[in-house]
Amino acid sequence: MPNHIPAAPVWLFDLDNTLHDASHAIFPAISANMNTYIARVLDDGITPVTQARVDAARLGYWKKYGATLLGLMRHHAVDAAEFLRETHDLKDLRAMMRSETGLGRLLQRLPGRKILLTNAPRDYSTHVMRHLDLGRHFAHHIAIEQMHVHRQLRPKPSKLMLARLLRKHGVVARDCILVEDTLANLKSAKQLGIRTVWITQYLRASERSTLGMARPRRLIRPDYVDVKVKSVRQLPQRLQRLRSSI
Repeated sequence: MPNHIPAAPVWLFDLDNTLHDASHAIFPAISANMNTYIARVLDDGITPVTQARVDAARLGYWKKYGATLLGLMRHHAVDAAEFLRETHDLKDLRAMMRSETGLGRLLQRLPGRKILLTNAPRDYSTHVMRHLDLGRHFAHHIAIEQMHVHRQLRPKPSKLMLARLLRKHGVVARDCILVEDTLANLKSAKQLGIRTVWITQYLRASERSTLGMARPRRLIRPDYVDVKVKSVRQLPQRLQRLRSSI
């Protein structure tokens, strides 16, 4: 598209471990809930459900389908709404949260529209955004329940879902910037021509997230990441680099 005139960017912001520190307490709690749920699903009353079996199912489905939930739906007829509700049942969310100050002022400084794009369920993500007091800065809030393509659930890193999102909002890929902590999501976005920002400050050493993703051994910027920053607060200083990556 040689005659393309760059528009004000459309920012696609992830939520967990991008706008707040989910690894501090939230991810461990969700992971424990997920283990309990998977153990119940695997329990056939015959074969003992060990932690090894639970881990194998969770990680295996994540590697094969991009999300543990998709594997559970396909192989165990799990109801997505029930799974999301039970795994994200956190009794005292506010006490579990950790985040930086001044994020609202930061978002105001960034030109263009902002869209929240999270694989978390809407009820949970709405409560997190309320505690962060950031909801008013986003034109749209897209949670996992809205990530369907041809009636099939397609959460990140689905390129089909991302392409559909661009069409729905009338946005050219190169005018979008995805801000994420998860490399798989950034890679698929870059393959569509979306610019990419990798947030690294909340990645914990030797940690496994809810989806079983291990922290990269070394935080080396892959080719499909345009900008690597520790915090979203560094984004205004990296705008020129992002613009030159078009």
